[in-house]
Amino acid sequence: MKAALFALAILFSAMTTLATAADAPYRHVVFFKFKDSATPAEVQGIEKAFIELAKKVDTVTAFEWGTNVSPEGLNDGFTHCFLVTFKNKAGLDVYLPHPEHAAFVTKLKPLLDKVCVVDFVAK
Repeated sequence: MKAALFALAILFSAMTTLATAADAPYRHVVFFKFKDSATPAEVQGIEKAFIELAKKVDTVTAFEWGTNVSPEGLNDGFTHCFLVTFKNKAGLDVYLPHPEHAAFVTKLKPLLDKVCVVDFVAK
């Protein structure tokens, strides 16, 4: 009987954890390193375009961005960080193939040297 109750408690705990993870905010973090040939006006155009993109996709629940100000010098040339938040992973699944996202990527690619993307479930 104790073993059955223990197993049931573990199952309930796992189900609760899975439900919480499925419902937790899903973060999409994007770092850009622009080509040396990208002009300040072109970079500003990308910044503005990303801001507008976040407004055009309904599944985006929050958007933040900024440029590197760390004194540590560990940014590996990445200058820009964008944090896009979705209610859950399903929001990202709508965002990635969205026509507005595709148009943004088309504008971005000629100016981009490197990109790093990290997604995580907020805890």
